[in-house]
Amino acid sequence: MDPILWNDWHVVADATALQCDRPITTRLLGVPLTVSRDAQGAVHVVGTDGSPIVSDVRHGFVWACLGKPARPILSIAELAEPDRCVTTAGSFGVHVSAGRVIENFLDLGHLGHVHAGYLGQEPQTAVEPYEVARLPDGGVHASGCKVFQPVSSPTAQSGFVVEYQYKVERALTASLYKSSFSQPDRFDVIYLFAQPLDEEHAIAHVLEIFIDDGVSPAALRAFQQFIFLQDKPILENQIPKRLPIGQRMEMPVLADKTSVAYRRWLAELGVTYGTVGAHDGGLPA
Repeated sequence: MDPILWNDWHVVADATALQCDRPITTRLLGVPLTVSRDAQGAVHVVGTDGSPIVSDVRHGFVWACLGKPARPILSIAELAEPDRCVTTAGSFGVHVSAGRVIENFLDLGHLGHVHAGYLGQEPQTAVEPYEVARLPDGGVHASGCKVFQPVSSPTAQSGFVVEYQYKVERALTASLYKSSFSQPDRFDVIYLFAQPLDEEHAIAHVLEIFIDDGVSPAALRAFQQFIFLQDKPILENQIPKRLPIGQRMEMPVLADKTSVAYRRWLAELGVTYGTVGAHDGGLPA
């Protein structure tokens, strides 16, 4: 097992949906787990033999680490801002690797086609040049991404050119910063935590941190679930199910700059779980 994944924190359940009389059975990196809440409200994660798994509750989710945590759970600065509407927005099972889920989230090119009429529209589907760089502590940062969106969020009353920024701070965690309709100089924030059930199945857990302009958590959840259900069949039709990160595995285009950087970074981290072609040494420079 890849140490970078084994010793990292992963979301394994939506804590807001966990009831004391209804344990959740799930898997993490192929390991069966049971997540439960006792009568006092405490959350427990155990293996098949009942042994406790290192766990915590943060950002509305239950987190678990199968090994020894190499670093804390990711902190999110925007959660400290008082004018935010914060909600978990769904946990979606999908028949592809967790890396494929993250890569789809980073894909600017599909917005005008898969989400036409909402996050993009024809003929305005061209992806303008944007910048991709490394974060100071590792990871990927894409900035200067701009796309016209007819309905960018549940509160958008007209279309406008939305600025995007992407961050990939952990191997299976990505965030999207997009211009808020009500305050275009600030960003709404969406986090995607991809739980690797096994090498070809994952659960996408979504956290939304929006400017509170009167939008309800229910409206945010409904919009995100609508968008992800458009993504799901596209994701599940990808072949191979695992993320190609070796040389010559797939031919990227200009719109895939973030994906290329993400794959290259995974190869450098030594991630092989849920990937294809990692032994090739990663994508060429």
